[in-house]
Amino acid sequence: MMNESIEFNVGFSHGVEWGWPIGVYLLLAGISGGALMIALALRYYKNQTQETPLLKAASLVSFVTIALGMIFLVGDLEKPLYFWKILINYNFTSVMSIGVLALCLYIPLTFLIVVLVFEAWIKEHLGHTPLSKLFFLFALLRPLRPLIHLLAFIFALVVCAYTGFLISVLVRFPLLNTAILPALFVISGLSAGTAFSSIIASYYFQAEPHHGDMKTLHTVEWPVMAIEMLLLFMLFVSLIVGTNVDKHAAAAFFEGAYPPLFWIGVVGVGFGVPLVLNFLLGKTVAHSRISFYLSGIASVLGVLSLRLFILYAGQTFSA
Repeated sequence: MMNESIEFNVGFSHGVEWGWPIGVYLLLAGISGGALMIALALRYYKNQTQETPLLKAASLVSFVTIALGMIFLVGDLEKPLYFWKILINYNFTSVMSIGVLALCLYIPLTFLIVVLVFEAWIKEHLGHTPLSKLFFLFALLRPLRPLIHLLAFIFALVVCAYTGFLISVLVRFPLLNTAILPALFVISGLSAGTAFSSIIASYYFQAEPHHGDMKTLHTVEWPVMAIEMLLLFMLFVSLIVGTNVDKHAAAAFFEGAYPPLFWIGVVGVGFGVPLVLNFLLGKTVAHSRISFYLSGIASVLGVLSLRLFILYAGQTFSA
């Protein structure tokens, strides 16, 4: 019944049908989950009780990006107006159904975190409006905040991994049908989420780029990048040492229209620009604000390039 009304994977039978809107959704979902995971992990690691600039930025980023991502996801469906049917017809053997259920739980959790983090701002600016009648809910939510944070962290991880599982179940496409993809999407989501929330925290909430939480994130981003590189290497090696079909799919890195997305977008911009700015041009450049922002933007663009490369090249080289 559900599949008759909504075609989520109709395009995979005829060339590249899941195009850039799905790639953007995969990026936004990764940013959302990655930003929230890193901010909550840092909050509990440092035993923070204040609403830090990073937490403010990450909470907003997580909610706004997943909301925008859903617009791209639903808008790209064959029948977007029938999307509601999957919300009431769950099939727990379907990756799509499990993912939609996770999103239905994750999105309200991100909204609750935004409300709790910005409680003081909300009371100050909305205290004289009819919405003030709802302020009693803050007292009910505050004791539940640790549980909300825990559930949000879990579902942020699920959402990041789900973006990889969603396309990795397609056995016809070797570049997509790999167990490495969910882990790669989680790590790259952490990378993009860390970069984007750092930019927002610094620009809008006056966080110092090289002090406090920002310094901690700056330390964490390099191991995350190293793991991302390792997973990409493992993905490539798994293809070139696999079956003839796998070896054919490995040609996606060198042949056709999409290698520039990988070598320029992922390797050059995503990895190269941050490494050059932070390690090859001296401490003055590395500690500058322009380097901070350019590195963050490059990381996000690199992850977008990765999502688009996997999506497009993966659908091009089939079994």
